Amino acid sequence: MWGHCQAGVVGMLLLLFGALEPAMAEPHRVLLLHSYGQHFHPWSAVAARLREELTRQSPNPIDLYEASLETARFSQHLDEAPIVDYLRTLFRHKNLELVVAIGAPAARFFQRYRAQFFPSTPLLITAADQSTLSEAALTTNDATVTSLLELPKLIENILQLLPDTRNIFFVIGASPLERFWVEAMRQAFQPFTNRVTFRWFNDLSTDEMIRQAASLPPHSAIFYASVRVDVLGVPNEEDRDLTRLRGVANAPIFSYLDSNFGHGIVGGPVISTQDLGRKAAEVAVRILGGETAGNFRIPPVRLGVPTYDWRELQHWNISEERLPVGSIVQFREPTAWERYHWQFTSVFVALLIQSAMLAWLLIERYGRRSAQLESRRRLSQVIHLNRSAEVGALSASFAHELSQPLAAIMVNVDSAEALLGASSQNDGHLRSVLADTRDAAQHAIDVIQQLRKLLKRGSETELEDFDLSEVIAGAVHILRPEATKRKVRLQANGIRGPLPVRAGRTHLLQVMLNLANNGMDAMSDAASVERRMTIQTTMVDESLVEVSVSDSGPGIPEDQLGAVFDTFYTTKKQGTGLGLSIARTIVESYGGKIWAENGISGGAVLRFTMPLSCDP
Repeated sequence: MWGHCQAGVVGMLLLLFGALEPAMAEPHRVLLLHSYGQHFHPWSAVAARLREELTRQSPNPIDLYEASLETARFSQHLDEAPIVDYLRTLFRHKNLELVVAIGAPAARFFQRYRAQFFPSTPLLITAADQSTLSEAALTTNDATVTSLLELPKLIENILQLLPDTRNIFFVIGASPLERFWVEAMRQAFQPFTNRVTFRWFNDLSTDEMIRQAASLPPHSAIFYASVRVDVLGVPNEEDRDLTRLRGVANAPIFSYLDSNFGHGIVGGPVISTQDLGRKAAEVAVRILGGETAGNFRIPPVRLGVPTYDWRELQHWNISEERLPVGSIVQFREPTAWERYHWQFTSVFVALLIQSAMLAWLLIERYGRRSAQLESRRRLSQVIHLNRSAEVGALSASFAHELSQPLAAIMVNVDSAEALLGASSQNDGHLRSVLADTRDAAQHAIDVIQQLRKLLKRGSETELEDFDLSEVIAGAVHILRPEATKRKVRLQANGIRGPLPVRAGRTHLLQVMLNLANNGMDAMSDAASVERRMTIQTTMVDESLVEVSVSDSGPGIPEDQLGAVFDTFYTTKKQGTGLGLSIARTIVESYGGKIWAENGISGGAVLRFTMPLSCDP
């Protein structure tokens, strides 16, 4: 039984491994052959993108090898046999499926020696300019993903951005490939020699190039073609010298490689190393998949959309208006709005809300102010009407008061006429008659003036400093005829000295008349011998005076003491209920208080206080 189980398990494992065997295929072996080394721009950027895309796009694992010639750095011919032996030994027992030559020197090396070690291995040439390769040297086993550097466009870009340029200094190395490019550029730039002077740094050491770049003449520009190896044979890996150059240069720096962006170049039309690496990886995957290498003659990658470094444009005061249409500007610092637009928006919304609230409050305030003004205007009208009503109620007393002095004036005038016809012995008597006439006329004038003050409008709300005792005396003077008519004994007691207040004189006079007339109305049913009214002034403290008007009427019901000053409250058949309410409004508007109470011996007492002013 156990034996049968073991046999079954082994069979299942064999079937499982058999099913997995196709998936566990051999990795593709690929050799990256560098022209100078793995860290020289722009080839290092192309190789980095190629590695990334090759690993991502290949359905099979990639076994990637890398080797560098190094010999391409030197002008003299060196023995390359050791490199050939090394590569032949490295892959003697390995099936190398693809060689990728990074740069023209690596491509030419492989084409020279492929028959000795990799006669059937496909070759993919990339990161090389089309002008550096020989079409005749390509076989059906060679694929190309190259670039095409349109040299005149590089100068046109500089002159478009800096039309006053007179000198262009080329920073370039001294390796064989770089000398090739010096000659190619000299020929390509011939049409521009009548406009600018070209100077070449290829015969200088890197230190001398940097030193001269610090003191270039005005209207100069620098073109950084790249320095792989200087005249002394010193390599420039990762373009470290570009950073040194930017640190001292007194002229803007241009280049044709996107890998130099962010290291000090202004920019322009550039070759995209990322496109080269991506396209090379796509071709490599297809070759590893079995397609013939010679079928791939990919159109070269040309200068792309002009791209500029915003920081360098700002540093050299180059206007963006000079950039070609459709240009790309990188590294632009965000504006304050772009950086803080949420904060600005929040603040703006908050300000908008606050502004709306403020506007609403102002409208409310305006409406409230208008309502207050309208209320004061209507209150003034009501106060005036109340005062007119009081004067109307006192009109009969005024008529009686005026009739006496006027009758006396007529009698005195008749006596004066009779005396004028008599002898001069009556001069003394005549003077007495005339004096009585003057007193009677003055009395009539005083009555009329008091009447005019009560009926006057317009200045009634104006504040003034006056003696409250004078107002009380004036009220008594106006009330006395009415009190005589109603058989009321009217008397004023209290402080004789000045009581300085700041208020409306006519208003307080109206308060006194309202309170007194209300008291006389309350005594209308009392026996004439019992009708008494007293106006009393008392000091509450050194800054407050109290005025009370007491009568001998029936008093006020206790449950109604708090309501007598309410608007429209009245116990009279013909009353309006406004007199005492207006009195309260006036008193409180000047900082006083008013209230009602019943006297100890009967009758009602209406009291109010007024603050004294500093100046008497």
